[in-house]
Amino acid sequence: QLIESGGGWVQPGSSLRLSCVVSGGSFSTYALAWFRQAPGKEREFVAAISKVGLSTNYRESLKGRFTISRDNAENTLYLQMYDLVPEDTAAYLCAAREESAITKRVTAWPYWGRGTQVTVSS
Repeated sequence: QLIESGGGWVQPGSSLRLSCVVSGGSFSTYALAWFRQAPGKEREFVAAISKVGLSTNYRESLKGRFTISRDNAENTLYLQMYDLVPEDTAAYLCAAREESAITKRVTAWPYWGRGTQVTVSS
């Protein structure tokens, strides 16, 4: 089970940190990722992190503003977001997979949370 939290309404230029608690199974055996989906748009890759956190993969356009991390002792995945813009408005979902590759393909991730809404607006 993956449960996201930390979303909300913020003004442009703000920062926000999302969390995803993973239960069931051994946390460190999962590669983890964040995706987002805006209304009427396809789900898109945001960032992914390897099982022990040594490797990360980011959507090119988000590099430098978003940081993915994980705490294997707390079974928690994080997404730190800086300098948010209205185009970041979306539901943010965490995903998990047992395979090691931190791929950007949506269909490669079998386990999903329900998402937490982020709205960036003045």
